[in-house]
Amino acid sequence: MQNRMRNGIFMAPFHPVDEDPTMALARDLELVEWLDRLGYDEAWIGEHHSAGFEIIASPELFIAAAAERTRHIRLGTGVVSLPYHNPLMTANRIIQLDHMTRGRVMFGAGPGLLPSDASMLGIDPSTQRDRMAEALDVILRLFAGETVSETTEWYTLNEARLHLLPYSDPYPEVAVASSITPSGGRLAGKYDLGMLCVAATQAGGFDALGENWKIANEIAQETRGKPMDPRRLRLVGPVHIAETREKARENVQFGIHKWLDYFSRINPTSSAQVDNRGGDPVDTMIASGSAVIGTPDDAVAQIRRLQDKQGDFGCFLQLAHNWADFDSTKKSYELWQRYVMPQLTGANRNRDISLEWTTEHGERLMGGAMKAAMEMFEKHQKEQAAKAKEEAS
Repeated sequence: MQNRMRNGIFMAPFHPVDEDPTMALARDLELVEWLDRLGYDEAWIGEHHSAGFEIIASPELFIAAAAERTRHIRLGTGVVSLPYHNPLMTANRIIQLDHMTRGRVMFGAGPGLLPSDASMLGIDPSTQRDRMAEALDVILRLFAGETVSETTEWYTLNEARLHLLPYSDPYPEVAVASSITPSGGRLAGKYDLGMLCVAATQAGGFDALGENWKIANEIAQETRGKPMDPRRLRLVGPVHIAETREKARENVQFGIHKWLDYFSRINPTSSAQVDNRGGDPVDTMIASGSAVIGTPDDAVAQIRRLQDKQGDFGCFLQLAHNWADFDSTKKSYELWQRYVMPQLTGANRNRDISLEWTTEHGERLMGGAMKAAMEMFEKHQKEQAAKAKEEAS
């Protein structure tokens, strides 16, 4: 039986360099509040340090602020770039948030995405995945209450331990970033972690979905003798929906070209740059399946496409891209929750059955009700007639 699908956002975030950054950050917090009120399940917040657009440097700081403004939504680091941090410091921050959020925090980990971030820190990109694996192993041991002494070429720990035990049992949910390479799947399988497939709708990421999940499951079977839990598999993709396809296309003209230009700058070989060079990039993105720009029905079709490719997965995270103005963006998320999620979760299944049953038996049921009403009228009339006769006598 398919698990109930959850929903959420993956917020880098993306803010054009012509906008006020203070207002942009405030708007990000307001968006998470809005999603909490709508009933979204999760929000994952990124970490970046350069290139101007993705302006949250500490997802932990953002989560601390967002937690005070929300009641239900779970908040994840999406993701902490482990090679940039001493693993003891990372573990301490996450466990502190685990307490401050009463168990709503999730720990997403990755090697670091932007080459410009690594360059500023003097980190060789060829070492990042290995450093991530080293740090993740230590963090999980610290989460489990171990004391760790370890020296590597980039950190030293002497009898390191957490002085706060986790609030969550046994500790916050952990997920690793996965896109095209098998590194994320290997770590997820080894340590029984969730996976954040951050490029699930892009050509390379879409093609790699099944293979990376297969790798994770093979390693999980070898290590623990059981498969991965698909409820902890999360797929990320860009979506903007409106009442009509025409309205959705009109909405995204607000910011999609700035977004595409940004990706062409940070990665001159990216598909975003290719899409932006010829014709209408919106046409290209829709036709390729890399984005949904349309109606709630188009969004449902995208999820079915991903299910056909991947099978069961636990959560779809909409990429928070700011292609539309804020009001239209909020409306898109509302339409998703109002019309898309019920189709994905089956929330209205019994309502449909009830309506169909009532329709099928409506004539009989209404006939009985009308008969009962007529009998009541007749009874009342007889009683009134008898009463009048009695009074007359």
